[in-house]
Amino acid sequence: MTAPMSLKSINELFNYNYWARDCQLQACATLTEEQFLRSLGGSFTSVRDTLVHMVGAEWIWLERWRRRSPQAMMSPAEFPALSNISAKWRDVEHEMHEYLATLNEQALGESLTYMSQKGDKFTYELWRQMVHVVNHQSYHRGQVATMLRQLGATPPAVDFLPGYRAGFKA
Repeated sequence: MTAPMSLKSINELFNYNYWARDCQLQACATLTEEQFLRSLGGSFTSVRDTLVHMVGAEWIWLERWRRRSPQAMMSPAEFPALSNISAKWRDVEHEMHEYLATLNEQALGESLTYMSQKGDKFTYELWRQMVHVVNHQSYHRGQVATMLRQLGATPPAVDFLPGYRAGFKA
């Protein structure tokens, strides 16, 4: 089955995703260690914990697309500093681009079943799962932006069209 979204568009979304991530990580680098780890409430208590969730979720989805279903998220304790998160995310990004390079248009429209961490099975077309991942990251980037403001830092503009104007690789 052919997906209503092209492989070119999927690649563009992931390129945008990594551009936005890099902008946000740059803003997070201005935080002190105390600010980075400070409990601020929300879905995940700190900037660090939110970023770990984001890289962990991206990794889990990549693993699902590789026909594996990890049953645990990454632990924030494994990532004491922003540099640890950045390094892991670069690895995940590299693996994501390698995976995307193996796909064709038909693969995007194929249904893929995975098991959630709670043991539930779900089936969606691959392209829908990929759009979900980019949307998930945008949602949590919004949370990080709020946290940065609470900490007195300036969050970057990471919307899609500003990113396109800034020249992320389309």
